[in-house]
This record gives sequence, C-alpha cells and structure tokens, in this order.
Amino acid sequence: MKKSWRALLVAASFTLAIIPLFGGNGAMGEEAPPHPKEGLPVVGSYTQLKKLLETQWQNQNTIVYAPVMESAAVSAAPQAKTREASLDYSTTNTQVQGVDEADIVKTDGSHIYQATAQEVRIIQAYPATRMKISSRITYDNGLFHPVELYVDGDQLVVIGQNRESVNQPAPFVSKRRLPTYHEKQTVKAMIYDIRDKSHPQLTRQVEVEGQYLTSRKIGPNLYVTANQYVNTYEIFEGKEEFPGPLYRDSAQSDQYQTVPYSDIRYFPENVQPDYLMVAGVNLDRPQQKMYLHTYLGAGENVYASTDRLYVAVTEYEAPSKNAQTAQFMPVPLKSDTTVYRFGMADGLLTYSGKGTVPGRILNQFSLDEHDGYLRIATTTGDMWRTDENTSKNNLYVLDQKLQTYGKLEGIAPGERIFSVRFIGNRAYMVTFKKVDPLFVIDLAKPSSPSILGALKIPGYSDYLHPYDENHIIGFGKDAESDKDMAFYQGMKIALFDVTDVKHPKEQYKTVIGDRGTDSELLANHKALLFSKEKELLAFPVTVMEWTAEQKAQNDIHAYGQFAFQGAYVYQLNLKSGFTLQSKITHLSDEEMKKSGDGWYNSQNNINRILTINDTLYTVSEGKVMAQDLSGKRQLATLPLTK
Repeated sequence: MKKSWRALLVAASFTLAIIPLFGGNGAMGEEAPPHPKEGLPVVGSYTQLKKLLETQWQNQNTIVYAPVMESAAVSAAPQAKTREASLDYSTTNTQVQGVDEADIVKTDGSHIYQATAQEVRIIQAYPATRMKISSRITYDNGLFHPVELYVDGDQLVVIGQNRESVNQPAPFVSKRRLPTYHEKQTVKAMIYDIRDKSHPQLTRQVEVEGQYLTSRKIGPNLYVTANQYVNTYEIFEGKEEFPGPLYRDSAQSDQYQTVPYSDIRYFPENVQPDYLMVAGVNLDRPQQKMYLHTYLGAGENVYASTDRLYVAVTEYEAPSKNAQTAQFMPVPLKSDTTVYRFGMADGLLTYSGKGTVPGRILNQFSLDEHDGYLRIATTTGDMWRTDENTSKNNLYVLDQKLQTYGKLEGIAPGERIFSVRFIGNRAYMVTFKKVDPLFVIDLAKPSSPSILGALKIPGYSDYLHPYDENHIIGFGKDAESDKDMAFYQGMKIALFDVTDVKHPKEQYKTVIGDRGTDSELLANHKALLFSKEKELLAFPVTVMEWTAEQKAQNDIHAYGQFAFQGAYVYQLNLKSGFTLQSKITHLSDEEMKKSGDGWYNSQNNINRILTINDTLYTVSEGKVMAQDLSGKRQLATLPLTK
C-alpha cells in the first residue's frame, strides 16, 4: 500500500509546487466524479474530505523513517533584455526563458528594486553617480513581511507572508454563537503602480491562506502558490464542520472568502493533509477577478514551460510485514515519482494526464520537456546500503501519453544525483560519493537514451550552468578522500569541455578557500550573474581559510576560519578560463575585526550582483556599491539603512 510522504518522511523539504490556475464549480456528493475540465475528482463535501483523510489520521503515529534528498539548483543562462537602444541590463537567472521568477532584487535598467524582511526599496541606480533612494514601502504593523518581488513595466509586485486575525466567514460558523476570530497565515501579493517612483500607489491585494511556496510570471499573468496544512485533529476530534482555506482579492471584495469543498480537487493516488492553493492574476487587467485553484495534496517539485505544467509527487510504498532483508539492515522503502501534467493557456489550466516512474527526483530541474517528450532523472535505493537496494540513478523519457518511451537505468550504483542539466538532445548528470562523475547522456533517440561519455574527478557539482553548446560550468565543492569517505573542501568552479562527448574533460578549474567556504549560488540559481558576451561571471561567497598552523597540519577534516564575505567577479573565456578580476565586500574594517573565526548574517552581506550597461552593482541590505565593469573603478556607494 502506498502512503503519502507526510506519513513516511519526518523531514521532507518542499521545493517548488505549482501553477494550476482556473477554478470551476465541482459536483457535490459523497463520491464526486472528475471535473469535466480538470479530469481530477472533486472533494465535494466535508464528509468526503474526512473519508479521504481517514487513512492519514489512522497512520499519523506510524512514522517510517526515510532518507531525504538534498536539493540543488540548475538553471538556464540569464537573458539580457534591452530597455533602450544604448542600455542593457542583467535579469534574474531563471529556469525557462519566458517564465520569470521572483527574486529579492530586480532591475529595470534605471532603478533597483529590493525586498527585505521589513520594507521594499526603490533605488535610482543609473547613472551610478546619481544613485539615491527614490522611495521606501514600509509595513509598520509588522504583520506583512516581503519575501520576493517582480517588476512588470509600471507595476511592482511584492509577494510576502502575512499574519492577520480574521473572522471565519459563513456558512461554517454556528448560528447559535458569535463568529470566532482566528489568526491566519496568508500569502499576499501587493501590486503597486510605480509610474511615479517617489510615490508608489497600492492598487490591488491578492491573498491565499498558507505558507509561500513559489511564484511565476508568464507575460502579464502572475501565479502565486501557497501550501496550507490541513489540521486533521480538528477535523476528526472537533464537533463542528471545519471550513476550507481562505482567500481574498481586493479587486472583488475586502472580505475573506472560503473555498467551498465543491471547488477543491485532489490527486487520487496521493491524498495528503495539505492544500495546494494557486492564485492567478492578469496584471494587464486589474478589474478581472483572481482565478483560484485548490488541491488536496501538495506538489513537491514542478517543471513549468510557457504552456505546460508538471507537478511531481513522491510516493513511498511501505514494505510488507513479511518482507525479509539482510541482518541489521532495515527493510527498504520503494519510492516512485508520479507526475501530473496540466496545459496552460491564457491563464487557464487543463489537466491532461499523469505518469509514474521509479525513484525520486532531486528538484524541478530533474524534469525537462523537449519536442513533446518529458525527460526525468531519478534516484532509487539508498547510498548507505550495500545490498541490492543500494542507490542507482536513472533517466526516463515519457511520451505524449506520459507512458515510459525510453529509459536508462542503473547509472553509478552506490551514488546519488547531485545535479542534472538537460540541454537539447543531451543530459548532463552529476553523481557523487567519493569522486564526481559527470555523465554525458545522449537523448537524440528518445526511445533509447545512452551514455556517451563520463569524466571522474575529485569533488562534485551542486549546480550546472550552460556556457555554450559544447561547454558547461559546474559550481560545487572540491573534495579529498580519507579511506572510504570523501570530505568536501573549498568551493570549486570548473569549465567542462564536452566537444568530444565520449571524452569530456575539465578544461579549467579554480578553488575558493578551504573547508567551510560556501555560496548561496550552490542552493539558489538566482544568485548567479553570468554573461558570455561580457565574459562576466559573479556570485556572492563566504570564504573560510586555514590558518598557517592548519595548513602545516593538512587536516582535511578541519574547517577554515572566516576570511571574506562579498562578491567574486571573474572574467571567463575559452582562451584563459577563470580570471579573478575583483573581490568586492561591503564589510567595514571594524566588522572584519569583530568577525572572529566564523561569520554571521550581517546586513552588509552581499547577496546579489547585477549590471546596467558597463556598471556592476553589488547589493546587500545595508548598501549598494557601483563600480566600472571594465576599469574596476569604484563609482559610488549608497547606504540603505536609515
């Protein structure tokens, strides 16, 4: 019997869940039929909700421990956008061209927009010598905390977490007593008119109950997703009917509304005590109502193109009571990944099928759509096992009906996937245990994927980034082996040459710092600035270095001491590889003296780097610094704190 990941995993992490849109009316009744437009069944009633969650309620104290996959991020190269004939600027590094992702910092070529936990800043950035703060959007009540933002022409969209006491709307409040107030966590999108940068005007607010998962913007269509836990205790032990989740759209009403059970659908094979809520808003049509879609069951990873959406859910099958395994070895859990496909057009979503493959995926970059086929990379088994259930890595190709059309199984037994990158008719897969095998996989024949070549080198890549059709950049950690284990060291950047696909090679590499060195880039692709045309590569990094005594001891287990936080800026080309151009920090000499062996999350930690024309900007919560890109001459510094 397959059970949900919540009943099987103690510490599962949510990555992207996502972008269904249009909500229609569902059929009422105990056994609600599939919705004609969605193809998924409707919950229909409170009684049916309890039936669907009954297994979860009965199994809540029966927890089976399973290994949790670490996440990594891989993305496509950022696309430069032209604002005027003479002005170009960098954009957020996204997974799919044409599908924008929210970030903490954006630019439109003249201004920088920054979201902090307390406020949003609009900064006049270009030219750098005239930098100033045009305005601050503050939230003095302390109930709304900005998380990310978008810039869409003359509109600014701020997405954040909101906490508010609300009156639970009828009809779920008993007529015999006064309405009760509940403190609700909601995800709110605040839409501003920014034609006057000095006085942004709030024009609309959209809210859905739950915790923020992610968002996307395709053209003028904004999609915001939230995950809301369903309190099974209140449902099964409470005496009153427990209402559905809340939502609100200020364009329609200032009052919170409840999603009726007739509008809540569920994934039949994966019923979970969570609501996945998605709000869709057309930014060009402020009077058009928000479309809302609600699912019982949470998506864990999602791949989204401009017209299709794939929601991936991991399913674990608990072993039977009679299962046998080696002595002292726990019985393994079998895992599958089920993918639900939706078509997207004009802000509407249409369910169009599902498929299942063995294993679990790393993140949304483990999925890719190309020429009508869906490619999926998975890992089965466990690295720590030495029997037939040891980890293996696989690649599956699904056809238009989401049936397995081609497969390549059993790659690198005993290792797991650390990163995957699909580029056209090729896939690049990095696995790791003691060394970093980079596999080049041929997908030109979808029915028969095959390994073209492999390269084994020390360390691993958490993140792969395309340089051109024959070169790929890997970001990760260097590693050294000690007996049967490998210990990561400093941050490693490598340029791989895959011109000869049968014999890929590491053309250039550089290592930053020692054990303990880290960068947000290794977990978040948005932290990278890359331009092949400008020969520019930059990212934030915290550098840890060995002392002279540690170097003499050469203990690969020892962590370095704090040495630097800021941006590393490289020139990168095929002729000379990585050339460090500058190291930029926002930390003062006083902060460096106070840092000690380690470091903390200072407001002067650089977290984003961007360009406008030939000016390079580094951004922290404490300041913005600008320097000439070609001459490395500092142009200006703008303090941001009050």
